[in-house]
Amino acid sequence: MQYRRLGRYGPVSSCVGLSLTGVFGRADPAAWIETVHYAIESGITLFDVSDLDAGSELEPLIGKALSTHRADLLLAASHQERPESLRRSCEDTLARYGVDYIDIYYLRAGPPARIESGIAELAELVADGKVRYIGLLDGSAGQLRLAHAVHPVTALAAEYSVKHREAEAEQFPVARELGIGMVARCPFARGLLGGRAPDLAGRDSRLSPGALRMLRAAQDIAADLDIGMSRLAVAWLLSRTPDVVPLPSALDPIQLEMDIAAAGVHLTRETCERLARVFTPADGE
Repeated sequence: MQYRRLGRYGPVSSCVGLSLTGVFGRADPAAWIETVHYAIESGITLFDVSDLDAGSELEPLIGKALSTHRADLLLAASHQERPESLRRSCEDTLARYGVDYIDIYYLRAGPPARIESGIAELAELVADGKVRYIGLLDGSAGQLRLAHAVHPVTALAAEYSVKHREAEAEQFPVARELGIGMVARCPFARGLLGGRAPDLAGRDSRLSPGALRMLRAAQDIAADLDIGMSRLAVAWLLSRTPDVVPLPSALDPIQLEMDIAAAGVHLTRETCERLARVFTPADGE
């Protein structure tokens, strides 16, 4: 496993993290926790529960799985309520997971006043030792500057994939300027880059004929490299952005192993250019 520092002064993370979102109800909890253990054994250190529903039966299981290596792992979470309830939300999260602190606590972006009050509240939680670092979830460049002016922000989590590269325009440049780490949410474009495009055709409104053509062209590139589409998607992120940590999700160790293996895939400039021709930030498909 390779490792990257989140921003200029943030913690060191595995180059690929694990999102624990979207798994509840799709896999047997006990079997899925084996995936978490496999991730730890494989060197993954960043575990994100930002969008996991509060009160799910997975929470105490995740906390227990992380407890044996807690000092070496990063737990990222976010509030489920309005900023005025941030302290209560954070303390409830600590109790549900059975942990003493959250490494990265994300504030969900909102109106300026909400960002200012929310970051100020998180700063108090940092002072209390209940949160180590503050993050911003899906914030614009302006929102990131505003939040960082109240208290240093360590990480920006934004949707970013080979298909959706809007964050490259303003969010990531500002993050780099301010020394803020970047976490790529939805690296598979919400499942579209998981190699299942032909199966989804006709029943998913996101798959227009143009989008299907792009996906099939990308699948051809993956086939030329003898790798799966999901591995190509993660490898592209790792090769294009050495300061970004992709955050894929995985339902089982086999799928996770493919994501981890992306770190060993070397993409040539020609391959990156081929992918750039297939997907463009503003195609809208």
